[in-house]
Amino acid sequence: MDKLIELDHQLFLWLNNLGNESWDWLWLLITDKWTAIPLYALLLFLIFKKFGWKPSLITVVFITLLITATDQLGNVFKDGFERLRPCRQEGVMEYARFVAVRCGSYGFFSAHAANSMGVAVFLGLLFRKVIPKMILWLVGWALLVAYSRVYLGVHYPGDIIVGMLIGALLGFVFFKLHDWVQLQIFKNS
Repeated sequence: MDKLIELDHQLFLWLNNLGNESWDWLWLLITDKWTAIPLYALLLFLIFKKFGWKPSLITVVFITLLITATDQLGNVFKDGFERLRPCRQEGVMEYARFVAVRCGSYGFFSAHAANSMGVAVFLGLLFRKVIPKMILWLVGWALLVAYSRVYLGVHYPGDIIVGMLIGALLGFVFFKLHDWVQLQIFKNS
Protein backbone atom coordinates (compact mmCIF):
# COMPACT_ATOMS: atom_id res chain seq x y z
CA MET A 1 0.00 0.00 0.00
CA ASP A 2 2.88 2.37 0.77
CA LYS A 3 4.20 1.85 -2.77
CA LEU A 4 0.80 2.76 -4.23
CA ILE A 5 0.58 5.90 -2.07
CA GLU A 6 4.08 6.94 -3.14
CA LEU A 7 3.18 6.42 -6.79
CA ASP A 8 0.03 8.51 -6.29
CA HIS A 9 2.13 11.32 -4.74
CA GLN A 10 4.64 11.22 -7.61
CA LEU A 11 1.93 11.21 -10.27
CA PHE A 12 0.20 14.09 -8.50
CA LEU A 13 3.38 16.18 -8.44
CA TRP A 14 4.07 15.50 -12.12
CA LEU A 15 0.51 16.36 -13.23
CA ASN A 16 0.19 19.31 -10.86
CA ASN A 17 3.49 20.84 -11.97
CA LEU A 18 2.49 20.70 -15.65
CA GLY A 19 0.46 23.84 -15.00
CA ASN A 20 1.56 27.44 -15.17
CA GLU A 21 0.15 30.76 -14.01
CA SER A 22 -1.19 31.76 -17.42
CA TRP A 23 -3.68 28.83 -17.32
CA ASP A 24 -4.65 28.99 -13.64
CA TRP A 25 -7.73 31.14 -14.31
CA LEU A 26 -9.11 28.51 -16.72
CA TRP A 27 -8.77 25.63 -14.25
CA LEU A 28 -10.28 27.73 -11.47
CA LEU A 29 -13.20 28.41 -13.82
CA ILE A 30 -13.60 24.74 -14.76
CA THR A 31 -13.64 23.58 -11.11
CA ASP A 32 -16.15 26.24 -10.02
CA LYS A 33 -19.61 24.68 -9.61
CA TRP A 34 -21.26 27.84 -10.96
CA THR A 35 -19.47 27.50 -14.30
CA ALA A 36 -21.52 24.42 -15.17
CA ILE A 37 -24.87 26.18 -14.72
CA PRO A 38 -25.29 26.99 -18.46
CA LEU A 39 -24.48 23.36 -19.35
CA TYR A 40 -26.90 21.98 -16.77
CA ALA A 41 -29.58 24.53 -17.78
CA LEU A 42 -29.27 23.32 -21.39
CA LEU A 43 -29.49 19.69 -20.25
CA LEU A 44 -32.52 20.50 -18.10
CA PHE A 45 -34.18 22.17 -21.10
CA LEU A 46 -33.47 19.07 -23.23
CA ILE A 47 -34.90 16.78 -20.54
CA PHE A 48 -38.17 18.75 -20.33
CA LYS A 49 -38.39 19.12 -24.11
CA LYS A 50 -37.84 15.42 -24.78
CA PHE A 51 -39.74 13.78 -21.93
CA GLY A 52 -42.46 16.23 -20.85
CA TRP A 53 -43.21 17.69 -17.42
CA LYS A 54 -44.15 14.74 -15.22
CA PRO A 55 -41.34 12.37 -16.26
CA SER A 56 -38.88 15.27 -16.20
CA LEU A 57 -39.76 16.21 -12.64
CA ILE A 58 -39.03 12.63 -11.57
CA THR A 59 -35.74 12.82 -13.50
CA VAL A 60 -34.77 16.05 -11.71
CA VAL A 61 -35.53 14.42 -8.34
CA PHE A 62 -33.28 11.47 -9.25
CA ILE A 63 -30.44 13.76 -10.39
CA THR A 64 -30.74 15.71 -7.13
CA LEU A 65 -30.65 12.47 -5.12
CA LEU A 66 -27.64 11.26 -7.16
CA ILE A 67 -25.67 14.44 -6.49
CA THR A 68 -26.60 14.31 -2.81
CA ALA A 69 -25.56 10.64 -2.58
CA THR A 70 -22.17 11.14 -4.25
CA ASP A 71 -21.49 14.28 -2.23
CA GLN A 72 -22.43 12.77 1.14
CA LEU A 73 -20.65 9.50 0.42
CA GLY A 74 -17.57 11.59 -0.36
CA ASN A 75 -17.88 13.22 3.08
CA VAL A 76 -18.23 9.81 4.78
CA PHE A 77 -15.10 8.54 3.00
CA LYS A 78 -13.12 11.72 3.77
CA ASP A 79 -13.99 11.57 7.47
CA GLY A 80 -13.45 7.79 7.56
CA PHE A 81 -10.09 7.61 5.78
CA GLU A 82 -8.74 11.00 6.91
CA ARG A 83 -6.30 11.12 3.99
CA LEU A 84 -4.73 14.54 3.90
CA ARG A 85 -5.06 16.56 0.73
CA PRO A 86 -1.84 17.27 -1.20
CA CYS A 87 -2.02 20.93 -0.13
CA ARG A 88 -1.80 19.75 3.52
CA GLN A 89 0.55 16.75 3.13
CA GLU A 90 4.10 17.37 4.34
CA GLY A 91 6.62 16.16 1.77
CA VAL A 92 4.18 16.94 -1.04
CA MET A 93 2.87 20.46 -0.44
CA GLU A 94 6.38 21.93 -0.55
CA TYR A 95 6.77 20.78 -4.19
CA ALA A 96 3.23 21.33 -5.45
CA ARG A 97 1.52 24.26 -7.08
CA PHE A 98 -1.44 25.23 -4.88
CA VAL A 99 -3.82 27.31 -6.97
CA ALA A 100 -7.21 26.65 -5.34
CA VAL A 101 -8.96 29.31 -3.30
CA ARG A 102 -9.01 27.04 -0.25
CA CYS A 103 -7.82 23.65 0.90
CA GLY A 104 -9.99 21.36 3.01
CA SER A 105 -8.44 18.85 5.38
CA TYR A 106 -9.18 15.49 3.78
CA GLY A 107 -9.46 14.48 0.15
CA PHE A 108 -10.28 10.81 -0.34
CA PHE A 109 -12.33 10.65 -2.54
CA SER A 110 -13.09 13.63 -4.76
CA ALA A 111 -16.77 14.58 -4.55
CA HIS A 112 -16.25 16.91 -7.56
CA ALA A 113 -15.15 13.92 -9.64
CA ALA A 114 -17.95 11.71 -8.31
CA ASN A 115 -20.67 14.32 -8.85
CA SER A 116 -19.66 15.23 -12.38
CA MET A 117 -19.11 11.61 -13.47
CA GLY A 118 -22.34 10.45 -11.84
CA VAL A 119 -24.37 13.09 -13.67
CA ALA A 120 -22.49 12.38 -16.92
CA VAL A 121 -23.30 8.66 -16.78
CA PHE A 122 -26.91 9.22 -15.70
CA LEU A 123 -27.67 11.79 -18.42
CA GLY A 124 -25.61 9.97 -21.03
CA LEU A 125 -27.72 6.85 -20.46
CA LEU A 126 -30.92 8.89 -20.39
CA PHE A 127 -30.18 10.43 -23.80
CA ARG A 128 -28.41 7.42 -25.35
CA LYS A 129 -31.15 6.81 -27.94
CA VAL A 130 -31.76 10.46 -28.79
CA ILE A 131 -28.22 11.89 -28.69
CA PRO A 132 -25.90 8.86 -28.64
CA LYS A 133 -22.66 10.87 -28.42
CA MET A 134 -23.84 13.00 -25.52
CA ILE A 135 -22.23 10.62 -23.03
CA LEU A 136 -18.83 11.25 -24.65
CA TRP A 137 -19.20 15.02 -24.23
CA LEU A 138 -20.45 14.71 -20.67
CA VAL A 139 -17.71 12.28 -19.66
CA GLY A 140 -15.20 14.64 -21.31
CA TRP A 141 -16.53 17.47 -19.15
CA ALA A 142 -16.36 15.24 -16.05
CA LEU A 143 -12.71 14.38 -16.86
CA LEU A 144 -11.86 18.09 -17.15
CA VAL A 145 -13.51 18.81 -13.80
CA ALA A 146 -11.67 15.86 -12.24
CA TYR A 147 -8.27 16.93 -13.61
CA SER A 148 -8.87 20.49 -12.42
CA ARG A 149 -8.74 19.19 -8.85
CA VAL A 150 -5.21 17.82 -9.40
CA TYR A 151 -4.13 20.94 -11.28
CA LEU A 152 -5.33 23.16 -8.42
CA GLY A 153 -3.46 21.06 -5.85
CA VAL A 154 -6.38 19.72 -3.79
CA HIS A 155 -6.63 16.04 -4.83
CA TYR A 156 -4.35 13.16 -5.67
CA PRO A 157 -5.00 11.19 -8.89
CA GLY A 158 -6.15 8.26 -6.74
CA ASP A 159 -8.82 10.49 -5.14
CA ILE A 160 -9.98 11.42 -8.62
CA ILE A 161 -10.02 7.88 -10.02
CA VAL A 162 -11.96 6.48 -7.05
CA GLY A 163 -14.36 9.44 -7.18
CA MET A 164 -15.00 8.91 -10.90
CA LEU A 165 -15.56 5.17 -10.43
CA ILE A 166 -17.97 5.68 -7.54
CA GLY A 167 -19.75 8.44 -9.47
CA ALA A 168 -20.07 6.24 -12.58
CA LEU A 169 -21.41 3.34 -10.51
CA LEU A 170 -23.94 5.52 -8.68
CA GLY A 171 -24.92 7.22 -11.95
CA PHE A 172 -25.69 3.81 -13.44
CA VAL A 173 -27.58 2.59 -10.34
CA PHE A 174 -29.64 5.78 -10.09
CA PHE A 175 -30.41 5.59 -13.83
CA LYS A 176 -31.70 2.01 -13.43
CA LEU A 177 -33.80 3.00 -10.40
CA HIS A 178 -35.09 6.01 -12.34
CA ASP A 179 -36.14 3.78 -15.25
CA TRP A 180 -37.90 1.37 -12.90
CA VAL A 181 -39.78 4.18 -11.09
CA GLN A 182 -40.77 5.79 -14.40
CA LEU A 183 -42.06 2.43 -15.62
CA GLN A 184 -44.08 1.86 -12.44
CA ILE A 185 -45.63 5.33 -12.52
CA PHE A 186 -46.33 5.63 -16.24
CA LYS A 187 -46.97 2.00 -17.29
CA ASN A 188 -50.76 2.52 -17.36
CA SER A 189 -50.61 5.97 -18.95
